Amino acid sequence: MRERVHRLTAFNTATESTNKIHDDAVARQYGFAGGLVPGVEVYAYLTNPIVGEWGRDWLERGTLAARFVEPVYDGDEVLITARFDEGATGADVECAGADGQVCATGHATLPAMAPAPPDLAGFPQVSIPMDPPPASRDSLVVGDVLGNFAAGFHADKGRQYLADVREDLSIYTDLGIAHPGWLLRFANFVLGANVVLGPWIHVGSVVQNHSVVEDGETVSARALVTGVYERKGHEFVELGVVLVADDERLVCEVDHTAIYKPRTLDQGQP
Repeated sequence: MRERVHRLTAFNTATESTNKIHDDAVARQYGFAGGLVPGVEVYAYLTNPIVGEWGRDWLERGTLAARFVEPVYDGDEVLITARFDEGATGADVECAGADGQVCATGHATLPAMAPAPPDLAGFPQVSIPMDPPPASRDSLVVGDVLGNFAAGFHADKGRQYLADVREDLSIYTDLGIAHPGWLLRFANFVLGANVVLGPWIHVGSVVQNHSVVEDGETVSARALVTGVYERKGHEFVELGVVLVADDERLVCEVDHTAIYKPRTLDQGQP
């Protein structure tokens, strides 16, 4: 077994977000010490040693199943450690704070080839609602097709994102391709575009990569609601998401889990 490590100072990219769980004052109402660094950014941190080891091959066919188990705060010194198995096809990765507390865990793989892509007909192109309803069991129903969210990738503008997530690998600028953490943001965006959310928390994602996004391509997120449930006072939603480049090429599949309505302090600690 061999290790790769990545050290960085976490940065809360979302202090101005409409998701106020990233705001210090609001996050404290839910029992946190301050605004949370977004889970999609912690995911980006986790990918660093994985891409450092496997490069473009992982970006085109690799997987990463990540869970965010403890908060990461702005300014936290964190250590990302990936431990690769002897077969060089799997790795366990974690994000830990300066005190050694594990904040996120993941398992990555590099299969010999990506699985057959899903039939995109199962993820139809649907418009985002003009007047999104509040997030609830009534507006998030298993089987519902969500409106698509789309945006272009521009490598020159992407440099600021790379700085924000403290990325030190040159592959993204050398090749002019999108970072997997930037892509995972689309799973958040498609949820937020379809329902009105209060403070909410991204708790995990399972990602299967299929291709990279190159400079100038448009990425669209298509999603289905695959699960809605309550656990320990939190209201969860699970989405099945596909990202598609220029409406024709599959980029990745994502099983995305979020607490769309967290339990408040008067209901018990989060």
